[in-house]
Amino acid sequence: MDRRTGRQLTDNIPTVGTPFDASFTVVLSLGTGNLHDGFPRVTAQIWEHEGQYPMKFVGSLPPAPDLGDLYRVWKLLYEALSYRLCGNHRIEVEPTDVTNVSEMEFGQLCQQFTQSFNTWLHTESFQPIEQQLRTRLDIQAFFRLLVETDDPLMQRFPWHLWNFLADYRNGEMALCHAEHYPPPLLLQQRDRVKILAIFGNSDGIDVQIDRQLLEQYSNQAEIECLVEPSLQQLQDALWQGCDLLFFAGHSSSQERGVLRLNSREKLPLEQLRYGLQRAISQGLKLAIFNSCDGLGLAQQLADLNIPQVIVMREPVPDPVAHTFLKYFLVAFMRGDSLYTSVREARERLQSLETQYPCATWLPVICQNPAIAPQTWQEWLHAPVERVELTPTPVPRQQRFYLPLIISVTISALVMGVRWLGWLQPFELQAFDQFMRLRPAEPPDQHLLIVAVTEEDLQLPEQKDRKGSLSDQALEQLLKKLLPYQPRAIALDIYRDFPVQSRFPDLTKQLKTETRFFSICKSSSADINDPGVAPPPEVALERHGFSNVLKDADGVIRRHLIGMEPDPTSICVTPYALSTQLAFYYLANEGIKAQFNADQNLQIGDVVFKRLRSHWSGYQGVDAWGYQILLNYRSHHSSLNIAPIVTLKDVLAGQLSETVVKDRIVLIGTTASSFQDFHSTPYSSGYNYAHRMPGVIVQAQMVSQLISAVKDKRPLLNVLPIWGEVIWVMLWTGIASFVAWRSRAMFVFIMAIAGICLGVFVSCLLLLIQGYWIPLIPVLLAVILTSIFLSTKKSFFSTHPRLK
Repeated sequence: MDRRTGRQLTDNIPTVGTPFDASFTVVLSLGTGNLHDGFPRVTAQIWEHEGQYPMKFVGSLPPAPDLGDLYRVWKLLYEALSYRLCGNHRIEVEPTDVTNVSEMEFGQLCQQFTQSFNTWLHTESFQPIEQQLRTRLDIQAFFRLLVETDDPLMQRFPWHLWNFLADYRNGEMALCHAEHYPPPLLLQQRDRVKILAIFGNSDGIDVQIDRQLLEQYSNQAEIECLVEPSLQQLQDALWQGCDLLFFAGHSSSQERGVLRLNSREKLPLEQLRYGLQRAISQGLKLAIFNSCDGLGLAQQLADLNIPQVIVMREPVPDPVAHTFLKYFLVAFMRGDSLYTSVREARERLQSLETQYPCATWLPVICQNPAIAPQTWQEWLHAPVERVELTPTPVPRQQRFYLPLIISVTISALVMGVRWLGWLQPFELQAFDQFMRLRPAEPPDQHLLIVAVTEEDLQLPEQKDRKGSLSDQALEQLLKKLLPYQPRAIALDIYRDFPVQSRFPDLTKQLKTETRFFSICKSSSADINDPGVAPPPEVALERHGFSNVLKDADGVIRRHLIGMEPDPTSICVTPYALSTQLAFYYLANEGIKAQFNADQNLQIGDVVFKRLRSHWSGYQGVDAWGYQILLNYRSHHSSLNIAPIVTLKDVLAGQLSETVVKDRIVLIGTTASSFQDFHSTPYSSGYNYAHRMPGVIVQAQMVSQLISAVKDKRPLLNVLPIWGEVIWVMLWTGIASFVAWRSRAMFVFIMAIAGICLGVFVSCLLLLIQGYWIPLIPVLLAVILTSIFLSTKKSFFSTHPRLK
């Protein structure tokens, strides 16, 4: 009976079933966020129950703190107004200071909230979702909309006010949580649907009408009624199982879900956990709390993975509770779906809103997406079907292990591919780029370069030359240099012929001058190169080979210090010219060279670690001889490695003692006609303008050895294999964590880009300090890990049936 009108609510209602085709389920996931910060990644999935795969759309919602404040004001005024109008509710609400609330002002507030709510949902960032939903769903389509959120305020919002749902008459919304599991089931076949009806403390309310409605419209069901039961009685009834759990009486969400069983006991729902778990496992499918403020109760039941719960969001007047129950039972018993029944019953409450404002805002379904909702008729015989419309949440420990396992696996695969040498070309190109990005260094003051240019080839002293330097020019050059007391003089020009007889002084100097060094070229059977002999006048201990190591792309990145000479070669010196010059220069300062216990070359206290076949970016390289990485003295011009003068300048006497004394003087050609140019990390293609003359390459090698000992300039070192593996796994682990935790695509892309930039900058800074650290393997592993994890999250969020 309506307490205000005295009319019976049990009027005759048609029982003809209405068709319901639950063709679609729409899951609107708000992700992480709140009204203050916004929701950066909102997704919508459309599940067609007969189809295999859902559609998925992505958007976002901006911050709207004013909307939250507006709702709180609405809630405050609703409670004050509803108590003033009717005074009887199924909850005890704390008294407020709000008084003298007019119905007109409250109606305006409702309109304001509805308009603000829809304005927020109409923002540009959210429109792709709504437009896709309107495109994919027919206006007559039957569907249920699950709003997936764990934000308490968003759970209280009346989502049925969304214009989208107002336009689609056959849709109804429900709340669901981000984490859900199908409950364990111990199904029992029943001939009749069993309803456990609990009528709690009824001070100030009439629960008898609830009982009459259940008995009248549930004539196909077995009803067990408990009136103001004790805790023990309720527990015993729950352990017997039921299909529908109904509660009428006082309840509260302010204390995390509390039921008033009787005038003495105020029972937290937590104390019924085991009984509820037992009931759910025996097939409890729906709980209806025809009481006030039931979202806290729904939250606790969701933790137990109950299939469906119907609650009232706010304090509910008795007539509203009775009218909703009546029309819901009528629709549900005649065969309508749960969602259609709730929408019909909710909309029938509109006739009461002149007396009880916002009555249609109160009822809401809380759905466990892992359980398919069923009709009344299906309850009798059909087992509960478990479905997953959103990904089953990964247990906490797996949330850590899964990204870790994936990052380790991909890192191992990338390092395996690297070991095979497939990444070497890319790593060498990255190495070259880093070399070019390093800051410039000052010229090496231990060296002086005498360059034979194209103009020098035309000097009168060069008229009888063989090659790039005639005997006369060489003789005069030595006469100009030796008085200035250079530490050593090296001729980086092939002279495999004797001095002409008319230059006896030159012959004598070449034989006796211990500071003079010359080059030869060792033979190479692999390329059928017989080599080039040294000058016959120069003693063996002052020979140095000119052989250089070129990678597959023709670039010199390695420094060949020494090798075991072929006894049949015309050049049998074991050391490179650069090595001979460094040994001689440093020996004059009392610094000796030796091989330590690890068979690594050590000069003074500096160890030159031998390059191995697997050495950072080099994988499977031929590490014959004694090789090290060549740490070029960074420069913007190849001429800046050391002071440089031309042959013409020296012969003209335009040379001071200060640029010669105690330096190594390297004599070589820079004339393009002799094509003594090499590609280096500073080269751009094979243009001679960007390639380095051979004498400059020799100067780079000499400078590396001497500067490392004298100036403590860093050599290029690499991490051990295990260190490189840790380096790759470290960055891959960071990327996997970002990919696993990121929800907004823009944030994800920017985070991964930031990681890649961080790797690049770290590798550059470390190279400046002398460490060649893997870049390409890290970038490849980071990108693959990010793509794999983000794809996995996206795939299983839209294809959970394949998990």
